[in-house]
Amino acid sequence: MITEEKVTNHILLQQQEHRESNARSYPRRIPIAIDQAEGIFVTDMEGKRYIDCLAGAGTLALGHNHPVLIQAMQQVIHNKRPLHTLDLTTPVKEEFVNEIFSSLPGGFADRAKIQFCGPTGGDAIEAALKLVKTATGRSSILTFQGGYHGSTHGTMAISGNLAPKERVQGLMPDTHFLPYPYAYRCPYGVGEEGHKLSSTYIENLLDDPESGILPPAAMILEVVQGEGGSVPAPIEWLKEMRRITEERGIPLIIDEIQTGIGRTGKLFAFEHASITPDVIVLSKAIGGSLPLSVVIYDKKLDKWNPGAHIGTFRGNQMAMAAGTASLKFIKENRLYEHAEKMGSKFLSALSSFAEDFPEIGDVRGRGLMLGVEMVDSMKPATKTGGLPANPALASLVQRECFERGLILEVGGRHGSVIRILPPLIITENQVEEVITIIKSAIQAAIGEIG
Repeated sequence: MITEEKVTNHILLQQQEHRESNARSYPRRIPIAIDQAEGIFVTDMEGKRYIDCLAGAGTLALGHNHPVLIQAMQQVIHNKRPLHTLDLTTPVKEEFVNEIFSSLPGGFADRAKIQFCGPTGGDAIEAALKLVKTATGRSSILTFQGGYHGSTHGTMAISGNLAPKERVQGLMPDTHFLPYPYAYRCPYGVGEEGHKLSSTYIENLLDDPESGILPPAAMILEVVQGEGGSVPAPIEWLKEMRRITEERGIPLIIDEIQTGIGRTGKLFAFEHASITPDVIVLSKAIGGSLPLSVVIYDKKLDKWNPGAHIGTFRGNQMAMAAGTASLKFIKENRLYEHAEKMGSKFLSALSSFAEDFPEIGDVRGRGLMLGVEMVDSMKPATKTGGLPANPALASLVQRECFERGLILEVGGRHGSVIRILPPLIITENQVEEVITIIKSAIQAAIGEIG
């Protein structure tokens, strides 16, 4: 219990450790208790201000407490709109759907249906899996090494990370993992050209009567793998995945939970490849900083019965109002183009660091979804072509950034990738400030590790 003494970070963190589950994660690496937040900044209980380049794991497209979002939320309350409606419709909901559909590429929007899900992206992925299995009558799901789609029973089954699965038995069967084109750690050991081998392998797998895999209900992928280490898929490979699946009548699910709504330099990440998926899954930024998730799909797949996917909190009206306001603001101000410009500035600077620091193995990303992979430069390259991962150094860099007032996360193989996910409103001057901090943090971490 908090007493009348001054509430500090230490007091709240200690109380959190005492009362919250051992499954908590972020506080272990980001030891902060947040008092206030505005724009790209958060302030802790002791008045220290941090630049937030985690942004709710990509949720806060407009940063914290953006005036446009606050106004939209206040308007809902002022007009005495319902806050909770299950899946009953309202003017707020219809405006939200109109805004999403008007944001989709024309060829997709004309055939689109939408399913509102529970408030997490994981629930929307679950819904997408049920949708395609119902529509096709099949059970196999094709997914990719390094992918991340959630932490529910079903979504863990189609995600690459092994650690969460080790003590959870009986995950969804008939899941088949395919090689994702990750140039720095190419599964074929050929670097940039690996995506061509990946395409050839997958097409042969689907046509081989001895492959052992029955015709799949769907293929699911991320255009940029997020938790997998900010790994962008080559445009040519994405086009090939669409061709291969379309020719064989396999629904293609694009997981846009982290990439969607401007993060990668396009409103939707699949637009980089000028492809049209059968299903897209949206959460995080779609709710304007509030919990919301949806599945949007081609109406030819709409074969499920009433109640096939339900959830009490799929009618979050406040999130729909905030989501509408956020989407309008992003489009009107072309923040996706701004994200591409700021992302290029990040990539240029971070790539120049790699010339000075051999401990940086790879710099990559698309838009404002970036990764810096830390490696052990004193050891020989692995058979995949990259140097061995250096999670200890990545962790030190993160800590040094935090001490300098910058919040970011680590991810990727072995937790060796520094991930940068700032709000889309970040300015050029703020990008330069973040770059300066990261460089200083890397120098300090390398010096500490010796």
